[in-house]
Amino acid sequence: MQSPTHRAVTVGEIIDRLSSCDRDAPFFLAINPEFPYVHFAGEIVKARDGHGRQVVFLGEAGQGEFLPPAIAQALTWHPPTGTASLSRRAVRRSARPA
Repeated sequence: MQSPTHRAVTVGEIIDRLSSCDRDAPFFLAINPEFPYVHFAGEIVKARDGHGRQVVFLGEAGQGEFLPPAIAQALTWHPPTGTASLSRRAVRRSARPA
């Protein structure tokens, strides 16, 4: 179930990561950098893998609105955006051959 570039996160690690969050804060999933929408968390399913170890899945329960740009940036899916420091006129001037 693991790819060479990713490793499974344990239930304990998720609990530790969430323990500093407000228990009443809404929880969403961010799934796809190419199609960044908010997704709702669904059912939790416990199962056994091929070695008999327990595995836990958090299902997705529907899509919401477009993921806010600041969240996509924090996930490093999109580069930070900033105000351009050059005006169009300055860019046109600098693009001319010397």
